[in-house]
This record gives sequence, structure tokens and C-alpha cells, in this order.
Amino acid sequence: GNKEGGILASRWALQVAQARIVEATRTHNVDAIIFHGRGGTPARGGGTTEQLVESTPKGAIRNVLRLTEQGEVVSQHYSLHPLAMRTLERSFAALARATAHVEDRFSPGEEQRAAMNLMAAESLAAYRRLVFEPRDFQAYFRGVTPIDVIERMHIAARPAAQEDAEGLQALRALPWVFAWTQSRHTLPGWYGMGTGLAAALERHGEGLIGEMLSRWPFFAHLFDDVEAMLARTDLEIAAHYDELVPAELRRHAGEIRAEYDLTVRSVLKLRGSAKLLDSDPTLQRAIKLRNPYIDPMHLMQVDLLKRWRATQRNDTALFQALLATISGIAQGLQATG
Repeated sequence: GNKEGGILASRWALQVAQARIVEATRTHNVDAIIFHGRGGTPARGGGTTEQLVESTPKGAIRNVLRLTEQGEVVSQHYSLHPLAMRTLERSFAALARATAHVEDRFSPGEEQRAAMNLMAAESLAAYRRLVFEPRDFQAYFRGVTPIDVIERMHIAARPAAQEDAEGLQALRALPWVFAWTQSRHTLPGWYGMGTGLAAALERHGEGLIGEMLSRWPFFAHLFDDVEAMLARTDLEIAAHYDELVPAELRRHAGEIRAEYDLTVRSVLKLRGSAKLLDSDPTLQRAIKLRNPYIDPMHLMQVDLLKRWRATQRNDTALFQALLATISGIAQGLQATG
């Protein structure tokens, strides 16, 4: 999953698994339906139904589309009758196109798969080096994000952490993504991608990776999601959250900044763009217009976290104020987990 390996490695692992299922069922003449479970944000597999259908391996969509969506997405897509009808129409259209043009779907060759395997391996290694190898990364995470507030919220049917595990392994994916989104690190949405892209560009060249970006829907949608998450990341705002932890933990902020810069450079190089989201000016403009309204809430949240933690997390009034900032930031960014 993303929490264990980052966005690139987890997406590729799912892609490989689906392709193997398709091959196994074809070999044994079994008609299998893959059930897709998605979160709300790109870090948890979110996105449009069209993106989901277009990204699946050849043969994975067999006249049936079955998926489950997170509660916040259910509200956004189905709460009003016109929205529900539009969602149904778009989903049906995507399924119909996939069924009608199943033989036209792009199939990656050996070279493209080798490039993806390299990217996934390098990305996974970079992600694990940051998140799971240092003993103090959990302390950094718990200090620079409002995870201690989120754990006390009722935002899902299941508790924030599993009872049979400890540390980061115990934390469920939704609060993990939600917490990093609140601090604007949005780390689960992009971390490791830069290292993976850099390795693939060095070994396979810009020509092959550019061809994958233009012809392979799976890679193109992954690339789009990462670029959007990079654009939503604001490490200047995140720096205020970094001040909540002791100085010895802030080295992790430098590692995050280095990977962010590497990822942005690689994305812009392959896009041939000067700025993130130059290829999607509508989203670029929406983020630019939205940020001035959200930034003050981040600064308020940092101050409230500092004061609330100083009371050993016992001040109810400060807790209620923190809940208001979390709700406001989530509404402004249109993202939780």
C-alpha cells in the first residue's frame, strides 16, 4: 500500500497484480471481476472513474465495473440527483469505451516494464529510507502533523489505528494521508517519485519515459496525480509545522525538501514546462486562488497545536478550535485521506 511504499511503488504493484490475475484467469478459463477499492485522494487511489478504467491493464475490464468509494467522495458524487446521474453516465461511458476498444488498449513492452520496475524499486527504497528506517521519524510525523487531533475525531467506521500493531504500522491509511495533507507536506502523494524518475531517466533516457507518458494511460494518470499533489504541496507552510518539533528532528524536513525539488525538476523536464500544472491551467488557477484563504488557517492551527499540547492535550476549548481549523483546511483543499 501507499503508506508502506509510496505512491509510485504501490500503484505499480497493483498494476502488476491485476495483469497477473488477468493472465491466470485467461489461462484457466475463469471469468473474474476485479473489485476496485479507492480512497478520496490520489495518494489512496482516488480520481475519476475514467482514469481508473483507462489505467487498468488490457483485459482487466470485462464488461463489468465494480468499485467502492470513500464516504467523502460518495457525498461529492451522489448527494444530489443531477450529480449522481452525471457520475453514473460518466462511469457507464468509460466502461462502454473500454469494452468497445479493448483490443486497442496500450500494452507496455519489455522496455517499458523494465523502466517501471526500476522506478518502483528506487522509489520504494527512497520512501522506506525516510519513513521506516529512522527510529525517530514517527516522532517527527506526530510532531509536525495534527495526527493527535485526527486520532480523536470520528471520521470513519474504523479506528485510526489497528490494535494488533504498533507505531506507523498500526496507523491506518486514511489518517496517515489526512495528517500530511493538513500540514501541506502531502508526502504520501509524491515522495519517492523523483528518485524513481531520476533513475529511469539516467538508465533508459528521456525518449522512452516521454513515450510512456504520451502513450500509456496508467503512467500518464500516475504522472498527472503526482504533479497535482506537488502543486498542492507548500513546504513554506510546512516549515511552520516543522517548528513544532525539536531541532534534532528537523533534518527530516531537509530530506523531504530535497526529494520534492528532485521530483519537481524531473516532472518539469518531462513535461517541457516552466511551472507545475502549466498543462492544466484550470487546476493551476484554482490552487493559486485558494491558497490565500487557507494559509491563515494553517498558521492558526500551528499556534493552536502548540498551545493545546502544552496543556497535555486536555484543553477542550483549544481542541474544538483545532477541529474547526482541520475542517476548514480540508474543505479548502477539498481533500482528507
